[in-house]
Amino acid sequence: MKHFLEFVARSLVDNPDDVQISEVGREGEEAYRIGLHPADIGLVIGKGGRTIGAIRNIINTANRGGSTLSVEVVENA
Repeated sequence: MKHFLEFVARSLVDNPDDVQISEVGREGEEAYRIGLHPADIGLVIGKGGRTIGAIRNIINTANRGGSTLSVEVVENA
């Protein structure tokens, strides 16, 4: 799933070299954090959150483990 998120995020942004995907352990669920260049955050979130919502929907549909996957978008330091 991490490779899929990286592929999608790099395809959407203007600064693909700044994309960083990390797995975050949370109780009862898998979580991924997408680190982006500040100028690219709006491109991944999309108008009204539609793009990130679609990404979340796709990964949860493709998840065969049955647990819920979550995705956060953060600004790289």
